[in-house]
Parts: sequence; structure tokens; C-alpha cells
Amino acid sequence: MMYDRGKSDSSVVPTKSPNNAARAAAEVTEGRGLTKGNSHGHNALRTQCRVGAPSALERVRQIARQKRKERFTALFHHVYDVDRLRTAYRGLKHDAAAGIDGETWRHYGEALEQNLEDLAGRLKRGAYRAKPVRRTYIPKADGRSRPLGIPALEDKLVQRAVADVLNSVYEEDFLGFSYGFRPGRSPHDALDALAMGIWTKTVRWVLDADLRDFFGTLKHEWLVKFIEHRIADKRIVRLIQKWLSAGALENGTIVRSEQGTVQGGSISPLLANVYLHYVFDLWVRQWRGRTATGDVIVVRFADDFVMGFQHRHEAESFMRLLRERFAKFGLELHPDKTRLIEFGRFAATNRSARRERKPETFDFLGFTHICGKSQQGRFVVRRQTMAKRMRAKLHELKLELRRRMHTPVPEVGRYLRSVVLGHFHYYGVPSNGPKLAAFRRRVIWLWWKTLRRRSQTARISLRRTRRLANSYLPTTRIFHPQPRERFAVRTQGRSRMR
Repeated sequence: MMYDRGKSDSSVVPTKSPNNAARAAAEVTEGRGLTKGNSHGHNALRTQCRVGAPSALERVRQIARQKRKERFTALFHHVYDVDRLRTAYRGLKHDAAAGIDGETWRHYGEALEQNLEDLAGRLKRGAYRAKPVRRTYIPKADGRSRPLGIPALEDKLVQRAVADVLNSVYEEDFLGFSYGFRPGRSPHDALDALAMGIWTKTVRWVLDADLRDFFGTLKHEWLVKFIEHRIADKRIVRLIQKWLSAGALENGTIVRSEQGTVQGGSISPLLANVYLHYVFDLWVRQWRGRTATGDVIVVRFADDFVMGFQHRHEAESFMRLLRERFAKFGLELHPDKTRLIEFGRFAATNRSARRERKPETFDFLGFTHICGKSQQGRFVVRRQTMAKRMRAKLHELKLELRRRMHTPVPEVGRYLRSVVLGHFHYYGVPSNGPKLAAFRRRVIWLWWKTLRRRSQTARISLRRTRRLANSYLPTTRIFHPQPRERFAVRTQGRSRMR
């Protein structure tokens, strides 16, 4: 392991400090784990003479944790390690679509060891070449399409291995209010942190922000500078530059750009987090510590973030500064999806005194957040399934049921059970029971419409369909506890609220 003391950059805010009593409730760290894609093996050596890959990365983590300003100069040998490449291969989706080379996971695995040895050799001698991604588009809930890149299999594999190595460094740097694509952190952890922050802090105004086309507008030049702030191994940096400049194959033409990173690559989530770590996270922490006089909470999940403010004038001032900050790095707040709204425990009372309507709501991670009250009359943040998310899911299900119209009923029943159960597992939060029940009823109705179309003579009744559905579909169920219960278990008193 080699590293050097890089020169400090006055334009960069110092990196994360350990958890302490000054950390806000919405940012409590749930503890460190392995970043998505990392090897989960034990640290014990597999033989007496050979060092296991997980142990090597653990040493990287220790150095990154102890020496937060060091630049790592020798990490590339961890990437072309055959054991790590094998672990990366096994972590890929088995049924994922093939890239421009047409190589599939199963075909590559038929001669896995030979292929991995060849790939490791090409990486070691610098003969590895990144291929353009295959561009495709997936529909969004608002009717538009999201561009998605499908890398070649070996590119996915190497990207995953590089992400494993870099995450061992950056997981020690990332701040507590960053939740997207990180180990031991799920969307529900971000939702819990947000609810707890609004509940425990004096939050009167909420900034619901969204970046316009973030993955397509981040600038390569800045991204490489941010990477080099911690990574001094030129071979790692060149690999990243190869993937950024490889371009995308669309309608038979390779399109290249000096900005944007492809959504769909194994390395993209990490690069996005690194970019926003330096552009947003460190900057907003500095602003809150030096400028804000009232409570301020932050929760970020990838390029979607929510902030809570005690004072309106500080929220408005922050928004102006944030737009300037993002413009410097080629980013822009989405004008239609970024709003400052009155929200929190005092919002309903204050708006009623002004003879205004109920507090506005905001959407985050698939849920609409609403100012509500518990049965005891206390303020709570109610969360319900976003209407457009439910409509999009039901429309998708309608098309799939038509495709399976003549599939045996038991098989369709098992398929619908998996769909409804998956929906309940994500959206099954307290206060969302009515929306879950509505989703289940709508699924039964769609199934009934499909069964009626199977035959022109034998029409099945809705009552009979309901009895059939009850034998396959799970009953409405809340899977997640109250935010404060899970949040208390997660934090274990390691960090107190400010």
C-alpha cells in the first residue's frame, strides 16, 4: 500500500469529521459497512502464504479512515486480482441485457477462469480497452424516457472491481446525510432520517430539490479533479477516463461527449456520489456551520435531496447560493421539481391563522409527505404512495396481464403475488395502509378484466375473482416500523441530536 500527502486545496472543504453531538438527527450515520458491490468475505487469510482480497481492502479502509488527506498512489493491483474479478463477476446480474459485444453472463462463465486470467493480464499490461455502451431508453412515470446505457460484460466486471476498491476509500469520506447507493443504507433509512429530522428539529420550511439531467450534465474535467483529490494512482484515473470517453452506440452511431456519465454502469453510482460529495455535501455542511443561525437538516439520495430550514430568509438565501454553486460545476436545479414550501409541526397552525389552505406536500423516494396528526393529536409526517408511481405501476401491470392472458391461472396468481408482495415490502410504511389496500383492490380488478377477455361465453364474476385472488394475493400489511423505532435501533446512541 502506497500513499502520499497531497497538497491541501483551499477550495475544498475539509472532509468528514467523526460522529459527535453536533450531528443533526437527519444525518446520523448507521455505521460503516461494505459498499454495494463489495466483497462480503471474511478478513481471515485463506492460506498461510496468501493474503485474501477482503483483507487487502480492509487495510485500505483503515488508512483512509486514519489519514483523511492522504492520496492513494498504488491501488490498481487490487483491481486486476483474479479473486476480485471473480467476485465482481458473481455479483453481476445473471439475466442482464448484453452490451454491444453480445456477451452474456452465462456464456462468459463457461470458460470463466480462462477469461478472467486473460482479462487480468490485459489490465496488468495496459491492453484493456473500454467499449461504447449500448444506448436504450426506459419509460418514466411522467411519460418521458430515461436514457440507459448497457456496458459490455467485461466493462461491467472491471467497473465493479474498481468500485470495490474505490469504495473502500470513499466510504470513509462520505457524509452521514448521503444515502444513495451506499452499504447498509436503503431508501427507507433516508426516509426515516428525514421524518425524524422534521419531527425533532424546528423545521418550518422544506426545500424539495431535484437536479435537471444530473447524470447527463456532470462535467468530466471536474469529476477527474475530484477523483484525483483522493486517488493518485494514474492507472485508476485512466480507467475512469476510458469509460467516460468511450461513448454510446445509438442508431448505429457512436456518440461521445465531454460531460455526463452513463446510467447503468457499475461505476456510475460511485462517480455520482463523488461528484456531489465535493460539489454539494461538503459545501452545504460548511454553509450550515458558518452561516445558518437556525436548525437545518439535509437528506440526499443520489441526485434527489430534501432540506429543512427553521427560517425562511435563510432558505431563500441558500437557494440563491445553491444555484450559483451548481452553475459553477455545470449543474442546474430542475425549475419544475424544486420548491420551497411551508411544512412542519407549525405549518398547519400558521397557515390557518392566515386563512390559507392546508400545508403543501412534497414527494421523496416514491412517497408523498404530508403534515398530519397522530391519534393523540401530535404532529407526524404521514407518508403515502405517490399517485403517479401507483398509476405507472398499474399501467405496467395491465399490459403484462394482457400478455399473459392465456397463461394458466395458477401461474398468473403466483406472478401477481410476487408483484403485490414487492409493492407492500417497499410501500408498507405506517399511515400508508389505505393506499396499499387500494393497490391490492386495483390489481384484483385488472385481473378480473383480463379473465373476462379470455372467453366470450364463460364470463367470470368479480366476486369469484376476489375469492380466487384471496387464495394467491397477500393481505394488506405494514412491513416497516415507525421511523423513530428503526432510527433508534440504527444509531444505537452513537450520535446524539443537535
